[in-house]
Parts: sequence; C-alpha cells; structure tokens
Amino acid sequence: MSIRPVKHVSGTTPTMEGAGVHLHRVFGFGDPSMTDPFLMMDDFRNDTPDRYAAGFPWHPHRGIETITYVLAGSVDHADSLGNAGSLGAGSVQWMTAGSGILHQEMPKGDAFGRMHGFQLWANLPLSEKMTTPRYQDISGADIPEIIDDDGTRVRVITGEFWGKRGPVDGIAADPQYLDVYVPPLKRKVLPIDTYRSAFAYIFEGSGTFRDASRPFGVLVEKEVNGEEIHLRDMTGDRTLVVFDTGDEVVVQSGEQGIRFLLVTGKPIKEPVAWHGPIVMNTQEELAQAFNDLRSGNFIREQARI
Repeated sequence: MSIRPVKHVSGTTPTMEGAGVHLHRVFGFGDPSMTDPFLMMDDFRNDTPDRYAAGFPWHPHRGIETITYVLAGSVDHADSLGNAGSLGAGSVQWMTAGSGILHQEMPKGDAFGRMHGFQLWANLPLSEKMTTPRYQDISGADIPEIIDDDGTRVRVITGEFWGKRGPVDGIAADPQYLDVYVPPLKRKVLPIDTYRSAFAYIFEGSGTFRDASRPFGVLVEKEVNGEEIHLRDMTGDRTLVVFDTGDEVVVQSGEQGIRFLLVTGKPIKEPVAWHGPIVMNTQEELAQAFNDLRSGNFIREQARI
C-alpha cells in the first residue's frame, strides 16, 4: 500500500458571484489539470442573509456538471424547462448541464439565518458535452452514513466506500464524493483509488495529511518579515489539499477533530476551452455556445429529472 503525498495546499479566496453572494473560492479559473476532472469549487458559508439572499439568478451552463451539497439552510432551484425544487440541509443536487440549460439557484438561511453549502464543477468529456441535461436531487436521508469503531463518520454521496455506495450514479468522471469527520486526536487511513485525481477540502477543525507515519503538517509557503519561507503547518478550516498518486490517504486530526470533503475522479485529459459557466474543448465550440445563447438556440433537449 502506498500513502498519497501532498502536492499542493492552499487557502480559499473571498469573492462574489451571482447577484452579490459572498463566498470563498476553493479553486477554479486557474490550471484545470491540477484537479482534472474538477474545474471549480466554492464554499458558500454565511450567517448574514444580506450577503447571500440575492442568490444566483438565471444563468446558462453547457459542457459541465454542477454538484451542490447543502449543509445548512436550503437552496431553491428552477430552470428554463419548467423544472423546480428545493435542496434542504444534508441534500445534494448533481446537475448534468450537457448540451445546455438555463437555471437559477436561490439560497435561504435556516431559522438562525445560517446558510452553508458547496458547489463543485466537474468537466464532461468530449463524448458527453452535448448529452441530454438531467438532474439527480438526493435528500439527506437517502445518503448513507458509516460510523467506524473509533467514531469516524463518512457520508457517501457518490462512489463506493467501506462497503456502501452513494445514491448519485451515472456520472462521467466515476467520482467518489465523501463527507468525512474524524474525532479529535485520531489517526485514520482512508483507502482511495490509485489512478484518480484526489483532493480534500477541510471546512471544520484541523489536522494533518501525512506522508507515511511522520507526524508533520503540510509544507506551505508563508511570508515572514517580507520574506517567503517554508513552514510545516496544521491544516485548518477552509484549506484545500491536493494529493499525488497512491492508494491511501492518512489524516491525523487535531484537538477539535477534523471534517472535510474527500473527492476523487478519473482525469479526462482533454483540452479545455472555458469562459464563465460554459466549458467546451475548443475555442470554436465555445464561440458556437455563445452564438447559440444570443440566437435563442442554446436549449437543445428537455432536461430529465
């Protein structure tokens, strides 16, 4: 067995999207090969409704899949084909935009005004760029949760883990999407497919992802007195960790425990032509998509729910 070393670690970047939603970008709009087949991820976490209530009004997508995972509050969604629904706390929507769809997402806080969730974008291969759009809306009650003897909890959204299979299926990247909690001061070994791209996103607590059994944190660059130096740091809240190859991930939790998303997928290894919410393989295909938008020919097929 080989433990995956860490090849990249970074924090999030505060930004605004939609009609003024304040969120933290985990990654995106950089080098897509680092997380292939995943293109972008946002953490939309806020306790102030004024900073998210305007939501994400009507906008197009083509050539990708968007994965929305809600932890607190809810997200109402609708599209140009008449489909509509609401994602409650603990639920997931996996939307395959395929040939094209116009939709909107409007977040709402819980009784205390809290809203928290994630949106991940996954690329589609050339052979599926223009597939029929479809949704998979999964309630929190339908997502299996495994509790290990040491108190580690894993929610399996898609893929297979510890003998359980997540309810989302038929996804091009054959991904594994896990919500993992490791209790305080525990060392946990998590099996993972050797040849998939893999990353962890920490959103509660702290810990270290370790190369073998050495009790070191992740090597990061920091600026001290105007000079960049390398330090070993405990990985904490709102931290992205991208792994190199191997078939195990080892995490050592800190004093508050650690909770993170662990996501893997098969790299597509195709050219990416990307502008905003549309991702194709060539600039010509990208130009055609925007021509379709302007001419009213963007919607090709009825989306399936």
